[in-house]
Amino acid sequence: MKREYHKWWSPRLQRDMELLVYGHAGARVLVFPTRFARFYEYEDLRILDQIRDKIEDGHLQLFCVDSIDAESLYCSWAEPVWRIQRHIQYEEYILNEVFPLMDSVNDNPCTISHGCSLGAFHAANIALRHPHLFSKLCAFSGRFDLTLEVEYFGDLFSGFYNDDVYFHTPSHFLPSLVCEQKLAALRNMDIVMVVGREDPFLNNNLHMSTLLTDKGIGHTLHQWDDRAHQGHYWRKMARMYL
Repeated sequence: MKREYHKWWSPRLQRDMELLVYGHAGARVLVFPTRFARFYEYEDLRILDQIRDKIEDGHLQLFCVDSIDAESLYCSWAEPVWRIQRHIQYEEYILNEVFPLMDSVNDNPCTISHGCSLGAFHAANIALRHPHLFSKLCAFSGRFDLTLEVEYFGDLFSGFYNDDVYFHTPSHFLPSLVCEQKLAALRNMDIVMVVGREDPFLNNNLHMSTLLTDKGIGHTLHQWDDRAHQGHYWRKMARMYL
């Protein structure tokens, strides 16, 4: 299996950013890591092994990006307004630096946004905000509202709320989405959500499913037994749904 390492100075983030590319052809899969995890997490969790044949046969090419969650959403020492601004800079990095790399090595028209746990938030947020860029969304064990307080998970913005938080919270901006062009793109997207029945954000997933249905956006929501929120489950999910 072809494996390529990339690193460059990001002008949008003002720091070095790294990523790994697996495969040589096929649908392009933009993979976001879990909270605080790195660009090599997919390999470390052995999720890669479950889809190795699809990669080697040229059906999928993975672009596993790094995270800056410790500088943005989970940067507890920074003011909330800066946390969301840093997150926005991260999205700009993905759109304006990672996408050009993807375009330069693979012109396949199918791009899949994918992630597990907080990576599922990143995957869903960027795909639902920019649906014209994606053909499919695969969100495993996702949280789609970072302002929720569930179990030991707190509001990542500490009660702060503005338009930036609103427009980067899928379960908040979807109900008011009226742009027919975006809605048409969303209705053409293959959306797959998978969550455990004991996952603390099961209700958030159910709510997202309702919102998508209300907008006429086709999707599937698979509920697995137990919490299903670790690599053992994500390996199986990747094999079945990616």
